[in-house]
Amino acid sequence: MLPEQWMLDYETLRIIWWGLLGILLIGFAIMDGFDLGVGMLLPIISKSDIEKRIMINSVGPVWEGNQVWFILGGGAIFAAWPFVYAIAFSGFYIAMFVVLCALILRPVGFEFRHKIDSKRWTSIWDKCLFIGGFVPSLIFGVAIGNLFLGVPFTLDETLRMTYSGTFFDLLAHPFAYICGLVSVFMLMLHGATYLMIKTEKCIFQRARIIALITAVCTLSLFTYGGYALQNIPGHIISSIQTDGPSNPLLKTVEAVNGGWLLNYEKYEFFIIAPVLAYLGGFIALLSTAFKKAGIAFLGSALCVSGIILTAGVSLFPFYIPSSIDPSHSLTVWDSSSSHNTLFIMLIAVIIFLPIVLSYVGWVYNILRGKVTESYIKENSKDLY
Repeated sequence: MLPEQWMLDYETLRIIWWGLLGILLIGFAIMDGFDLGVGMLLPIISKSDIEKRIMINSVGPVWEGNQVWFILGGGAIFAAWPFVYAIAFSGFYIAMFVVLCALILRPVGFEFRHKIDSKRWTSIWDKCLFIGGFVPSLIFGVAIGNLFLGVPFTLDETLRMTYSGTFFDLLAHPFAYICGLVSVFMLMLHGATYLMIKTEKCIFQRARIIALITAVCTLSLFTYGGYALQNIPGHIISSIQTDGPSNPLLKTVEAVNGGWLLNYEKYEFFIIAPVLAYLGGFIALLSTAFKKAGIAFLGSALCVSGIILTAGVSLFPFYIPSSIDPSHSLTVWDSSSSHNTLFIMLIAVIIFLPIVLSYVGWVYNILRGKVTESYIKENSKDLY
């Protein structure tokens, strides 16, 4: 165990790891989001097999590496926030299982699609690639919506969890669908702007139209979701020890109508989150209109970041609010690993995260350039 004087205080480490988890989730949404978006757009934009192959191979060299962000996010939750991991993966077990099944269809679809020269065969795997993009995008958004609505769980005196909801309860409230659609449209926007960078001619033009439509839909639904939060009870902490032990039962919480919006009064700088979402959305919209693909992609990435950040700061300091007993909710202050664990993990992140980011930047620099019809035909046997 490290001497305490070497480490940051417990409260600061918890805040840092809240921020790092947000960075990992944003990294996943940006890096893996555009290939999820391309999968969803496959039946919408492509009109022939060669166009499908162009779209698939635009993400072909990078989609596997992009999914590492998903693993990093799950690993960070497991190591830094074990209570959150336990309740999320227990309560949302069926939803997580559906997401994993959908994600499994993606590598199988990529690898098997071109193995047999048959329209029926390729059509099956094209549908799998669409499902592999749409289902995770929708369920991730629905899950975030249910965090705002509250998760039906309680803890006993030994911190064992009792979950009283079902998979279909996740889909019972209209607000959950709004959040799901925001997730779907923002990733479709991200995928469309990526296709604008990587393709040309007909696919570029269709992707441009889709980007314009999805940008408007994303901003409209995001605005409506923010308005709807005014009528949804949000949790407010009455008393808690921010540097105390990780025991969710040692606090008092009350539910207040519109409580999730009170953070913007308490922490005024939090307003930067929705501002970034709108700014990114408008940059993507205007850049797409003027055919500036690179700027449009950066705008969509900023929009995605702002939307996820808005969800995070609105919920702060809660991770998983309880709809049955608000005082049993999990927060930044009472669901973390030990002081020593958080500090050792922080050192590892400081060392390895810059290496990962440098490698990612190098890979994308090497793989820059458009995927063309002639390129697909010349390398047909070696590509998806």
